[in-house]
Amino acid sequence: MRSPVSILIATLALAGCGMVDGRSDAHLRETRLASAPAKIPAIGGGPVGIGRVKIGQPYSVDGVGYIPADDRGYEAVGYASWYGDELEGNRTANGERFDPDGISAAHRTLPMPSYLEVTSLDTGRTILVRVNDRGPFTRSRLIDLSKGAARQLGISGHGHAAVRIRRVEPDGDEREKLARGGKVRERERLSSAELAELRDRMGLRGRTRAVLTAEPVPAAYARLKGHWYVQLGSFTGEARARSLASRSGARIDHKGMLHRVRFGPFETEREANDSLRATHRKGYPEARVIRDD
Repeated sequence: MRSPVSILIATLALAGCGMVDGRSDAHLRETRLASAPAKIPAIGGGPVGIGRVKIGQPYSVDGVGYIPADDRGYEAVGYASWYGDELEGNRTANGERFDPDGISAAHRTLPMPSYLEVTSLDTGRTILVRVNDRGPFTRSRLIDLSKGAARQLGISGHGHAAVRIRRVEPDGDEREKLARGGKVRERERLSSAELAELRDRMGLRGRTRAVLTAEPVPAAYARLKGHWYVQLGSFTGEARARSLASRSGARIDHKGMLHRVRFGPFETEREANDSLRATHRKGYPEARVIRDD
């Protein structure tokens, strides 16, 4: 029997972080949820059925293979990042127009749309998001959120956050509201005991918000040492640096009079280059890898 990776037969053309050229949409197969309501207008475009679910063929990005699957029991912990206005209007992987203020997300393998409860492991807040895109394509991220979703979850000021994501099947009203760009009520916050258990799964018990939001990779690969960075820009003016950091989810390091916007540190140049490719896909072509001793 051939391995799953050996049967990869489609490579999606990407634009932005998880954005897929609408012309590749022919590679996506459709299924139907029996309980789904009728079609409704997509955000900013033609009809997209709430009940029309696109799973998709296996594909690869930068030599890494991904196999989409209809995993009804999906649940995971990891790091979330978010992307914003720089991709507004781009086609998502299921052909919609990206709305940065909508409550949406990108995931590498789950069907589109599918619905996830996203819980901040720092606060216990939980929101419902709609997956309509592919990404993020770096091992350090579990999910990419829209700016609107990050804002509702309370992480838009931090760039990255440790989260638990769990697939759920919301009712038709909530599906329709999310498809139209709205948001639905927050779920009940997790108890301290539940949060502690999830944080233990990531090795995060006792760690502070500052570490959680700045962590460059998930716990399985977590390193707080290293000399390699992906730098998006360096500014003498703090306002410009803060604006870029807010849009990109990067951090600001200060050196003398300079405010440097960057991801990292990474222990090896290879890891930094992996992050650089993802940063370029997010719409920051001027980013570069630097070594800082």
